[in-house]
Amino acid sequence: MKDTTRLLNNESGYAANVFADKENQMGQVCEHLEKLGFLPQELVKNEVGWFYTNLNIDDYYFALESVETISNHIMALYGAKVLAYTKNEKVLDINLQKEAEDSAVYIHSSEPGVSQVYGPQHEKRIDEKFLDISTPSESYRVESYRSSSNGGAMTSQLRSYFVTRCEFVNATPTPEQETDIKQVADKSFLKKATDYTLKLYEELMQNALQRTGPVIEMYEVEGSRERRLIIGYRQRSTQGFFSAISDLYHYYDLYSTRKYVEQFSNGVTIICLYLHPAPNAKSAPIEHTIYQVMKEASLLYCLPKTPLQQYFQTNTLSVQEMAYGYVGWIFAQHFLNRLGKEYLSLTSVLDRANPVHEEVLSKLKKRLRQDTFTREYILDIIKRYPELIKILYANFASTHYVNQRESSLQPTISLQRLNVMENLSVEDITKRIKSSTSNAHEQLVLESFLTFNKHVLKTNFYQSTKVALSFRMDPSFLPEIEYPTPLYGMFLVVGSEFRGFHLRFSDVARGGIRMIRSRNREAYSINLRTLFDENYNLAATQQRKNKDIPEGGSKGTILLDIDQQDKPLVAFEKYVDAVLDLLIDGQTIGIKEKLVDRLHKPEILFFGPDEGTADYMDWASQHARRRGASFWKAFTTGKSQSLGGIPHDLYGMTTRSVHQYVLGIYRTFALKEEECTKLQTGGPDGDLGSNEIKISSDKTIAIVDGSGVLYDAQGINREELTRLANKRSMISNFDASKLSPQGFRILVDDQNVTLPDGTVVDNGLYFRNTFHTNPLARATVFVPCGGRPESIGLDNVQQLLGEDGVPLFKYIVEGANLFITQEARLRLEKAGIVIFKDASANKGGVTSSSLEVLAALAFKDDEFEKNMSVKGDDVPAFYQEYVKEVQNIIERNAAIEFDALWREHQRTKTPISILSDELSNAIVQLQSQLQDSNLWDNEQLRTTVLTRAFPKLLLDTLSLPTLLERIPESYVRAIFGASLASQFIYKYGAHPDNFAFFEFMRENF
Repeated sequence: MKDTTRLLNNESGYAANVFADKENQMGQVCEHLEKLGFLPQELVKNEVGWFYTNLNIDDYYFALESVETISNHIMALYGAKVLAYTKNEKVLDINLQKEAEDSAVYIHSSEPGVSQVYGPQHEKRIDEKFLDISTPSESYRVESYRSSSNGGAMTSQLRSYFVTRCEFVNATPTPEQETDIKQVADKSFLKKATDYTLKLYEELMQNALQRTGPVIEMYEVEGSRERRLIIGYRQRSTQGFFSAISDLYHYYDLYSTRKYVEQFSNGVTIICLYLHPAPNAKSAPIEHTIYQVMKEASLLYCLPKTPLQQYFQTNTLSVQEMAYGYVGWIFAQHFLNRLGKEYLSLTSVLDRANPVHEEVLSKLKKRLRQDTFTREYILDIIKRYPELIKILYANFASTHYVNQRESSLQPTISLQRLNVMENLSVEDITKRIKSSTSNAHEQLVLESFLTFNKHVLKTNFYQSTKVALSFRMDPSFLPEIEYPTPLYGMFLVVGSEFRGFHLRFSDVARGGIRMIRSRNREAYSINLRTLFDENYNLAATQQRKNKDIPEGGSKGTILLDIDQQDKPLVAFEKYVDAVLDLLIDGQTIGIKEKLVDRLHKPEILFFGPDEGTADYMDWASQHARRRGASFWKAFTTGKSQSLGGIPHDLYGMTTRSVHQYVLGIYRTFALKEEECTKLQTGGPDGDLGSNEIKISSDKTIAIVDGSGVLYDAQGINREELTRLANKRSMISNFDASKLSPQGFRILVDDQNVTLPDGTVVDNGLYFRNTFHTNPLARATVFVPCGGRPESIGLDNVQQLLGEDGVPLFKYIVEGANLFITQEARLRLEKAGIVIFKDASANKGGVTSSSLEVLAALAFKDDEFEKNMSVKGDDVPAFYQEYVKEVQNIIERNAAIEFDALWREHQRTKTPISILSDELSNAIVQLQSQLQDSNLWDNEQLRTTVLTRAFPKLLLDTLSLPTLLERIPESYVRAIFGASLASQFIYKYGAHPDNFAFFEFMRENF
C-alpha cells in the first residue's frame, strides 16, 4: 500500500492451462452420452462441440474432471437450454458443480461486477469448505476464470472455480526454509507460475510472515486499465474473506477476469485478483477506486462477515458504514441503559450494606438487563434504518477520518463520499432520529450510536492495515448508579473471532487479560450479557488488591464468538495488536499512519496473565518490541525467565502473602502451627496449593483439588504431600497406603463408595464440589487456594455455621480470588469466624509483577539482558538477589496490612471484610491525591520517599537520578503516591482525623 506505481507486463503471470488429451476426451464423452441415450443421437456431437469450444471453459476443468461428470454437466446444460427456449430467454442460466473429497469444480452464469446475493453462493461455499479451514497440514488452492460463450442463439457470461488440495514441496519447513517460496509452495503452483510471479509472491509472503495483519500490494498493467491486487495474510486469521473481497470490488463497479488463491506450508495465504472496470460502470474510474478497495480490504479482513452484509452486497451501505453499524450494534448491546428510574428509586430505598438487599438488587439488575433489549431486537432496529446509519457514520467520520494516502494527489473516495453527505450537527441528527423512528425503543438504540461517536477518543478504524478494530473510549457515559467508581480509561476491541474490553481505574494500571470461552450457545449468551460487568468488577477487585504498588487496577477480557472457540491465540494476538495501534504513533504511510487523537497524551498499558492467556505473554512482549514500542520489556508480566519474567509459582510469590495472614493468625491467637488442623482447596498441582503445602507445617486434614478429595483425621502424611507438591501432581497420585484407618480418597469419577465412618458417597463429583461445607471438613483454619468464584454464597453459607451452632472453621484466609461472596463473608464474621478476604491476602503476585515491571522500565535493553535474562541454568546474580528482595517486600507488606486490619477491627468492631475494602479505597484515593499534590514539588521530600520506596538493589545498581531519568514521570509519581498513602493509612486507619497526616509527616519526614 505505497504510492509508488509499479508496472507489470500485460501477461497473466501464470502459464496457460493446456489439456493435451482434450480431443480424445471429447470422443469419449460423445460415446458415453450416446450410450446413456438421454440426448437425441443426432444432437450429441453438436452439444459436446458447443460445450468444449463455444463456452470457453478453461482447460483446467477438462484436466480435472472425469468423462462421466462432463457428460452429466452437458446433459444439465441441454435441459437448461430447453427451459430457456420455452421461456423465450436469450441468456442461458448455467450452474454446474462437482465436489469431491479433496477438490471441487463450480461453473455458473455470472454478470460482471455483480455480487451473487441470491442463487448459488459458490464463493461462500469455497470459503467455508476449503479456505477458512486451511492449515499447513491441509490446504486448498483456487483458480478462477471468467469467460463468455460465443456462437449459438444463447449467450452467457461464465465464472468457473477450480479447487484442489495442495501438495507442498516441503510440508514442514524449518524457520530458515519458510521464507523460500520454492520450499513452501504447492508443486502445481510452481509449475504454473512465471519467475516474476514467484519473485512478487515471495516478497509479499516474507512481509506477511513479519506482520500480524494483511499485506496488500497493487500493480498496474502496461497498456491496459487492468489493476492487479495481491493480498497476503496468515491462514485462519480471518473467515469468509475470499467472498467478501468480491463484494468489495463489485461495490466499486469492478470485476475480475482471473482470481488465484495460493497456500504455503509456512501458514501464509495469498490472493491475487485481476480487476477491470465493469461495462457501463457508474462508479469513479478504476484509477481512483482501486485505492479505496485496498483501504477497505483491511476493514473487511477485520470483519469479513457481519449481520449487515446484505446491505453492502446490495450497495445500500458502504463497507465503512457496514463495519460502523456492526460496532455500534455491539456498543448498544453492552451499554444501552436498561435499568431505568424504577431501579434508581429502589436503590435509594434499600440498604446496600444489607447482604439480603444487595442480593435482591443484583438479581433484579441481571433480569432487567436480560429482558429489555436483546441482541436480535437491537439488530432488527438497526436494519430498519440504513439511511440513519449513514448519517451517524458521517458524524463519526467527520471527527476521525484523515485523508492520508492521496493527500498529495487528490481527496480519497471516502472523503468525497463524506463531502457529498449532509454534515448534520448532533442536534439535527437527534431531531432526524426522532422524526424517523416510530417508538422510544428505536430512538434509544439509534441515539446510543451518537453516545458512541461522542466518546471515541481514538480509533484505528481508518488505519490502512489492522487486524481488529480498536476504540479508546472516554468512559464518562457510564451511569454512576451502576458503576459507582469512575473508570480512568476504556478500550473496546472488535475482531472477527471476538469482542473484548480493557478497563483501568488509573493512568498507570495493571491487570491480567482473561480469555472467556463458552461451552454452548446458552453459556455464550450469559457471558455476553455479563461481559462488561465482569470486566468492571475484576478491575475493581484488582484496584483494591494493588494498593501497595504504584499501578492501579485494570483488567482485559476477550470473549470468543460461539463459533470460534478453537481460536484463543488468534483472538489474543489481534486484541494485543489492535490495542498497540492506539498506544504507538504510526509512522509509515500505507501501513501505520498517525491517528486523530482526542486524548492528547501518550498512554502505556501493562498486561498480565489470567485465565486462558498465561502462555501468550512472551509473544505479546516480543510483538510490542517488533512494533517498535519503547515499553516492550514492561508491557507484559508473567513472561518466561529468559525474557526477564519472575514466575510467581516457582518462587511462591502469591503464597508468601497468603501464608503471612495464616502466620498472623497463629501469632495473634497464640496458636502453635503444628497443632492446628487445616482444610485446603486447591491441591498440590496448582501454584498456590503446592507452595502452601511446601511452606507450612500444620496438621492438614483435607485437600480438595480437580481430581477429588483427600482426607485423614490424623493429618495427611506431610512427606507424601510434599512429594506431590514438588512434582505438581494431583491428589489422585497420592500413595493411599500412607493414610490412617480414618483416612480416605474420593475421586470425581467414584460412585457408591463407603467412607470409614459408614457414610456412602453416591457421586464423587458432587462430594468434591461440596466438601468445604461437609461436617467432615471441620478444622481450625480454612485456606482456599483454588476453586470456582462464589463457592460460598448466601445459598450455602448456613452449612458452614454447623448444625450445632458451632462453625466448621475458626479462621479463614481467602487465597483464591472471589471464593466467598461479600454477603457470605459478613454472615460468617457475624457468627464469630475471623476472615481475611482475597483482596488483602492474595496480593503477593501483583507486588511481584509490579517490581518485575519496575526493573524492565529501569534497565536499558543490554542491561536488562545482562541482569534479568535467565539463560538455561545460568541465573544472573542480580536476578537471584532481586527475587529475594521481592519476596521480603511481599511478606513485609502482608504483615503490615494484617496488623492494621486486626487493630482497626479491635478498635471499631467493623467486620474485617468491610475494613479491607475501606483501607484499600482510602489508600487508592489518597495515592491519587498525593501524586498530583504540591508535595511532589518538594525535592527533599520526594527524594526521601522514593529512596525508601524503590528496591534497595535497584538503587545500589543504578542510582536514584538514573531511575528518575529512565522511568516515565507518571509511573514515578504513582510510586511516590502509593508509598506515602499505604504507610499513612496502615498506621492511622481508613478514617483518620484531620491532623493525622501532619503528625505522620512530622514523625517520618
